[in-house]
Amino acid sequence: MKFHRSLLKLALIPALTVSSLSAHESEDHGKLRHWEIASAEPDRIFLTLYGDPATTRAVTWRTAGKKETLAVAEIAKSMGGPGFINDTSRIEAVSESLVLNEARKNDQGEVHYHSVIFEDLEPETLYCYRVGDGEEHWSEWIQFRTASPQPKPFQFVYFGDAQNEVLSHWSRTIRMAYQTAPNADFALHAGDMINQAHIDQEWAEWFKAGGFLHSQWSGVPVAGNHEYGPKKDKKKDPKTLSQLWRPQFTLPVVEELPENLHETVYTIEYQGMQMIVLNSNERPRKQTAYLKEQLEKPGFRWRVVTFHHSMFSPRRGESDSSLEMEAEWKPLFEKHNVDLVLQGHDHTYTRGQLPVREEAGYVKGTFQTMYVTTVSGPKQYAIDKEHEAVYNKKGVETIRNGEQTQFFQVIDVEDNELTYKAYTSTGELYDAALITKDFKTGEKKITQQIPDVPAKTFENTPGTKNSHGVKPKKKEEPKK
Repeated sequence: MKFHRSLLKLALIPALTVSSLSAHESEDHGKLRHWEIASAEPDRIFLTLYGDPATTRAVTWRTAGKKETLAVAEIAKSMGGPGFINDTSRIEAVSESLVLNEARKNDQGEVHYHSVIFEDLEPETLYCYRVGDGEEHWSEWIQFRTASPQPKPFQFVYFGDAQNEVLSHWSRTIRMAYQTAPNADFALHAGDMINQAHIDQEWAEWFKAGGFLHSQWSGVPVAGNHEYGPKKDKKKDPKTLSQLWRPQFTLPVVEELPENLHETVYTIEYQGMQMIVLNSNERPRKQTAYLKEQLEKPGFRWRVVTFHHSMFSPRRGESDSSLEMEAEWKPLFEKHNVDLVLQGHDHTYTRGQLPVREEAGYVKGTFQTMYVTTVSGPKQYAIDKEHEAVYNKKGVETIRNGEQTQFFQVIDVEDNELTYKAYTSTGELYDAALITKDFKTGEKKITQQIPDVPAKTFENTPGTKNSHGVKPKKKEEPKK
């Protein structure tokens, strides 16, 4: 279990001399590729929103070597030239060790993760930071901009499951998202970033696929079911949250929640928007009180909730977990006028909506909440043709479906307008809608802006059997 990170104020600390040679650098790591192996050079740098985004950020990174080796971050206000390095502050990191080969398939042994929380930053300011050992081994200088304490226009990107063949296939999706929305303020990853929770090599692919974007876009990771799994024996070991989750992501800890939910359930407050991250893998009922408490906070223009499993699944129909989420969370979404519910899990694309609910039932022709299920990786499933009939009885209206396609979404918030756009991994606009809201009354209307692009289906979109989730047959071993 990871320590509870304490906030570290910006302060100058002395640099220490460290050995440039790690024992790990001379070890034989078998079939591992060079970018999977930890070294003295910082890698897997990940920036997260933590606390007030106008004044705070957190960063986490990995190295090999001795745990006692100094790990630090330096930060300064950015300038057009290199002179910013004359006015840097240095913060010592909190470090922890992780023995990778305690889980199956991992060959690396011990690695070290380091985290720093930048505090007391100035709002709406561009900063440069770097991480390293304070002496020889540094990352590049990386820039990010702090938020405004007041409601102002902003943009974020949203990804469903990357999960499979992440480096070869998901990389093009996140890179096209960057080409489409290079100035996005943060990136939401709605779970199942990888396939096998405890396997370091899969996380290595996820970090390499995103490259510098993970350290530049502030990240909002959501725990999916594939972030849970057995450590050693698939049949005997219980499923647990990935051994890498808490070391590699520095996320808010909600102390009143059970410890197993720490750093998987938290809230981001960003320039007039509240985004609540829930964990749909662990009992939803345990999170209801927290969800209610957050939604009762006043002063937000827009409210977004995100979790991994689809409440209204386009592929599976109703399940025990979706029914529990619906019973526990949906009444709160309706009572507090939640605008967006952003999900993954079903490896397909569906955007639907619910009207305003009053005592007599749903009011036809109105709009209250948009529900989205999406996928960004290559694993694709077919939509259950019966799901619309099932959910129509509950008031859910399906607006746009898509199959056999990798997507990313870009969401723009400006004053009383929220613009939602879904793009394919080639950058083609596939779906769009505009929500306008009267902040005094809470009344909303949605304008569909779907482009003149045919719905993508398995019938009209080339694919493979594996896209349907059908595993290829194993080759028979020759008889001896």
